[in-house]
Amino acid sequence: MLDLLDYPHGISALDAGLGRPRLTAIHLIVHGGRVAIVDTGAAHSVPRVLAALATKGLAPEAVEYVILTHVHLDHAGGAGALMRVLPNAKLTAHPRGARHMIAPDRLIAGTIDVYGEAHMQATYGEVVPVPEERVIETGEGTRLALGDRVLHFFDAPGHARHHVVIHDPYAGAVFTGDTFGLAYSELDDPAHRYIFPTTSPTQFDPAAAHRSVDRIAGLADTVYVTHYGAVHDVAARAADLHRLIDAHAALALAHRHDGAVRHERLRAGIVQLAIGEAERRGWQARRDEVLHLMNDDIELNAQGLGCWLDALPPQ
Repeated sequence: MLDLLDYPHGISALDAGLGRPRLTAIHLIVHGGRVAIVDTGAAHSVPRVLAALATKGLAPEAVEYVILTHVHLDHAGGAGALMRVLPNAKLTAHPRGARHMIAPDRLIAGTIDVYGEAHMQATYGEVVPVPEERVIETGEGTRLALGDRVLHFFDAPGHARHHVVIHDPYAGAVFTGDTFGLAYSELDDPAHRYIFPTTSPTQFDPAAAHRSVDRIAGLADTVYVTHYGAVHDVAARAADLHRLIDAHAALALAHRHDGAVRHERLRAGIVQLAIGEAERRGWQARRDEVLHLMNDDIELNAQGLGCWLDALPPQ
């Protein structure tokens, strides 16, 4: 069943069908009969995108841009397959990431290193190259017009060095990929959404993450996170992220020299951070439900902290 959540200003969140419901969003921006798609899910998400367009009375030819916040495969794995069925679209990516869409071999290998080949194939399927002539590099200061609606691109490292966020002044919103953390729909109460940072491999940088969060908070009162959908009260959520980024970094440094047991201690520490947030915020789930829901992200955050520690100068 198609899960398409409509927001104001022609913005919709489409469930990409990765894992559990409303884990990964593909955002659609529809303006004057023209379409931009932000992030793509995996190759098997393509029929969902076509169905969402059809639901809105739009043909594939109406899509002008497929915009990638970054090229991690839950955000970009379906880009090549999607571009094959969108004849007029250009693919946009940060200059550091664009080359991996044109020649994805290193991206695939890196994903296999993190997740394993069986998980890679089952989750993302075939990663299809995108012809170079259809790719636009969108670094700091790039602007793209969707009719009279102009999208502004900003570098946003912290989660990844090849990450951009997209400011949409028309909607008063920013599409933030993973730079503004993860929002778990299952943990929200009717009045609030909660945010948890993602420090997953391999380019977590806490100082850069703080700067990017501040920049996003200065741009808009609404953000659209790929995991998942609209988040309001951006200043308060930014404060949460700053506190939790610092907590992750402090945890990592405390276990920097723990050798073979370091990963398990990092993982245990992130479990405690998650439990602490559940208690602080009154998440609408029992402790065991919270840990089950966040299990994969806890593991990836621990791996990412390890990568960050390994990249620090020797001490």
